[in-house]
Parts: sequence; C-alpha cells; structure tokens
Amino acid sequence: MLQIPFASSPAPATTRTPASTPIPMSTSEEKPVSTPPKGEESIKATKFPLPKLRLEIRDLNHAGSQTFLTAVVATEALPTAVQTVLTLLYESPHSPTTTIPPTRSVTLILRSMDGVAYTTGSELDNDHKEIHFSLDYINSIAPERKKLEIMGVLTHEMVHCYQYDGFSTCPSGLIEGVADWVRLNANLSPPHWKKEAGGKWDAGYEHTAYFLDYLEKRFGRGTIRKLNEKLRIERYEEKRFWTELCGRPVEQLWKDYTEHLEAEKKKGEEKETTPKSHE
Repeated sequence: MLQIPFASSPAPATTRTPASTPIPMSTSEEKPVSTPPKGEESIKATKFPLPKLRLEIRDLNHAGSQTFLTAVVATEALPTAVQTVLTLLYESPHSPTTTIPPTRSVTLILRSMDGVAYTTGSELDNDHKEIHFSLDYINSIAPERKKLEIMGVLTHEMVHCYQYDGFSTCPSGLIEGVADWVRLNANLSPPHWKKEAGGKWDAGYEHTAYFLDYLEKRFGRGTIRKLNEKLRIERYEEKRFWTELCGRPVEQLWKDYTEHLEAEKKKGEEKETTPKSHE
C-alpha cells in the first residue's frame, strides 16, 4: 500500500456523509435571468482553506493505478475537487453566511472493489473522510474520458465531504442530486447524462441534478447554496422546506420542470422540421 500525505493549511469537521453512495455506471421569487454558474477561472480565483489530503494506493501493480497516475496529477486533482465543491456550495471563505462543515482530512483510497466509489467517515471520527474509488472502474474508463471521468467522480464524492443533510433527515436522492449538480456545474458531466421528465424528483444523481439546475436558473444563482444552508440549520420537512426556499411545494416545482422540458423538446422538434430558407 502506498500512502502519500499532501501538505495543506488546517481546516475546520462534517455532518454525516451517506454510507456507500455509488455513482451509476449507466446511462422564493422568480428571477427572469440567472447568472451562469462559476467557471473554471472563478473557481481557481476563490481560495478556501484545504483540509489535510491523503492518497492511498493499495495495489500499485493494478492497471487502474497506472491509469490514475497518468491521467491526473494527484497533488492537483484533490485540491481542485475541494475548491470546486466549496466554491459552488458556499459564497466565499470570508462571507458571514459561509459555514463550512469542519472536515479535517480527506483520504482518497484507490482499491479493487465492485461499483464505482463511495464516501464515509473514517474509523477515527466523522470529521475525517474517506473516499473509496474502484481501481477496476478506473481501468475500465474509455481512454478519451479518463481524466474527465476521474475528476467527475472525485468531485461528486468530495461533495459528500462538505454538504449538509438536515441532521440526517434529507432524502438520499437529494443528497446525491446535489453532488451531481456540483459535478454538472463543474463541467464534468459524462456524455450519457440526459434530462428526463419521468419518475420522481428525488430519484437522485443526474435525474435530480438537472432538476436542481432548473431551480438554480429559475430562482437565481445561489438557490442551491441556500438549499444547502437550510439543511445545515434545520431538519428536512418537505412541504415547509420547499415552500420557504422556492415559494411552492416540490410537487408543483417538479410539474413546472417537466412542462419546461416538454416545451424545450417541442421547440427542438419544431426547429428540426422547419425548412431552411435558401437565398
């Protein structure tokens, strides 16, 4: 086993993280205009304190280890994932409205296992996090997708080190949806993701992430930050939670979202069938 600690500035520790949260391998007042999400340069410009970051590679002979080490620079990948998550979920390190969970360390453990990845508290306490990432999955990633997929999974799992969960009352689908919303807004979404109107709003992962992104655009930038902050200070009671956040129950918001997707689809179909004019 290879263990590499990364030097970093001390940081405050978090709320509960969901146990075994694998990523699927398959496929208030409204505001008229929403500011686009922070871009890469904006994320780089915002510097939050970093926890202690560690890397454990439990089998250097595994092909996935070589894939990881050649696809990303670990001393850059982990700090980047932390900064991305904190920048999208919190205002700034100096804002009076920013209360970051006291995560003291994050250890990325690369090992052979089923599934993709999951995040948990360490044996020491829940302020020390472990991200377990499958070497088998890393080795299976298509060559052209290796860096983006590794960073996408790392970013998703890093969210679980820094998000709030309403004192363990938040639906797991919302927890996973927030994680994939961050991944989406970090421009790390995989090509198989797509917006779907069917099913339940809290089905999780990209299904819920696109719904949250719709709310962010509809009600203005910072909506998902407010959602995370509400989960810091109160227990999740669905009707009250969404009515206070967006001014209406989540069932109505989901209905609005599905109608929005249907309208977008219809507009796209009409555009495809409209004959092009020739000069």
